[in-house]
Amino acid sequence: MAKITKLCCLYSSSKFPGRPAWMHSFSQAPNAIVLEDRVRLFICCRPEPDPSGMYISRFGYIDLGKDDPTKVIGFSPTAALALGQAGEFDEFGTYPVSVYKENSQRLIAAYGGWTRCRSVPFDISIGLAISNNAGKTFQRFGSGPILTKSLLDPFVITSPKLRKYNGKWYLFYTCGTEWITDKNGRPEIIYKIKVATSNDLLNWKRDGDPLIETRLGKDEAQACPDVVQINGKFHMFYCYRRSLDFRKNLEGTYRIGHAISKDLYHWKTTSFADDLTPSSDGFDNEMVAYPNVFELNNNFFLIYAGNGNGREGIGIAKVVGLDDVEV
Repeated sequence: MAKITKLCCLYSSSKFPGRPAWMHSFSQAPNAIVLEDRVRLFICCRPEPDPSGMYISRFGYIDLGKDDPTKVIGFSPTAALALGQAGEFDEFGTYPVSVYKENSQRLIAAYGGWTRCRSVPFDISIGLAISNNAGKTFQRFGSGPILTKSLLDPFVITSPKLRKYNGKWYLFYTCGTEWITDKNGRPEIIYKIKVATSNDLLNWKRDGDPLIETRLGKDEAQACPDVVQINGKFHMFYCYRRSLDFRKNLEGTYRIGHAISKDLYHWKTTSFADDLTPSSDGFDNEMVAYPNVFELNNNFFLIYAGNGNGREGIGIAKVVGLDDVEV
């Protein structure tokens, strides 16, 4: 029987008061990597705000038990990647992050680099970094991004998910298609999910077309595509919301969707994740967002962000029956 069963609130800042200072608040964009003796879960957190009240997102990790992934057994003592220098694309944040494991020590991270703007709140491009110590620290490939705005993708480029299939690199990402304003004049962005491919991680070919049909109409914002391959079929978990009034209107907040494909370009949406809804109370009673699926001990688990996109914590669920979903 196909189903997703919530297990627990895996991590929140209030649940672990002894966490390092760089993890002051939030736990966004979870991304799990299975190592030899643990599950290393990369998350994006915010240190305390600067004197002007502005936050900067950083990424690092929490470690989970390999025999029991609901147990936190360690923390990244510092953020894993330094911020960019003045004027660089990642000067004000490294969020979200996707980490791909090439071997037990070499990991490659695709991440969103934040720039502060004037007429809109932010701009984001995707950068690349490498670790040779199982993710304890990363070094950037260079001072610039690997994927940024273009004629095809005119606005914010973010939510990377890095995968490799049949010797080719795939970078699933979200692209801003339009800035709109709410009734108070606040700018909000509409996102759609796209894919780019590369043979060398540095030169990327974009397909250009959105991959996933909307469920809420043309102003739907989609984010965080995560792709897993099972027996020749590709499964994408992603999140979606209304572009306006989604912070206070619970009907418009983030939900998690599922789609399936044979070729990574043509996707059919399904109802597989529709039962993964907000709880009646607790850390995820307003939204479920930013899904990440990984296999461990012949089981599949899904980690997701709760209220405020991880402000109140992240949860873990068990996934059963993915292989029964038909393309």
